[in-house]
Amino acid sequence: MTEIPEHLLKRAQAARDKAAADAGAAAPASSDAPASDPRIPAHLLERSKAAKTRVEGDAGAVAVAEKVGALVAAAPSSGGIPVGAGPGGHTQRLLTVVKSGSIQDVKAIPVDKVHTWPHLLAAEFVAALACTAFLFFFSIFVNAPLLQLANPNQTPNPSKAPWYFLGLQELLTMFHPMVAGVTIPGIALFALILAPYIDKNPSNKPEDRKFATSIMTVHLMFWAVLVMIGSFFRGPGFNFVFPWRDGLYFEL
Repeated sequence: MTEIPEHLLKRAQAARDKAAADAGAAAPASSDAPASDPRIPAHLLERSKAAKTRVEGDAGAVAVAEKVGALVAAAPSSGGIPVGAGPGGHTQRLLTVVKSGSIQDVKAIPVDKVHTWPHLLAAEFVAALACTAFLFFFSIFVNAPLLQLANPNQTPNPSKAPWYFLGLQELLTMFHPMVAGVTIPGIALFALILAPYIDKNPSNKPEDRKFATSIMTVHLMFWAVLVMIGSFFRGPGFNFVFPWRDGLYFEL
């Protein structure tokens, strides 16, 4: 049985005392019947009387309603007024008495996130070890393409930068050094920095990331074409040549 709060018991006792005084003054016909009141429907009075009859002898027992429309049905054996009665001894409809508890939601909500350590860093560390081992064994069997000692009195022709800088060297043949070396690379890097803020699509599927895929494809293809031209289509004097006709002027 649910424990009745102390303030409700005191209120019920006060109501019983007041109702007993009113009942003694009015001298009702039957001590078991509640005081009549034109404001109380007859079916509610009959229901209250039937409930008191069922629980007669159970001193202080109170049946807590399980829904809003249920009535308090238990009554003490000493008095004729149900516990929890309202003013005038009338039975009132009560909500279920619920013990106080936390109002915070403590259920764990699953999220699609994991910690960086160890889920990400462990995999990256293993991948770094694998790449290091591959390079170590590859360097045992394949020698680096080192050239002869440089002659300060003779500049090689054509003089080409390493392949990863050949795209920039190719731009220098087309534009002013300020444009080719600062403006165009700066705009490209700035566009790549802004890309995550422009495309905020959280999907990981390539078919859903058309903007990100397009801008990265354009960036890579632009730079790859410049590197290929500088590597295979530039000959002596860094002039444009056809490798299948004039030969290949490219060294690692």
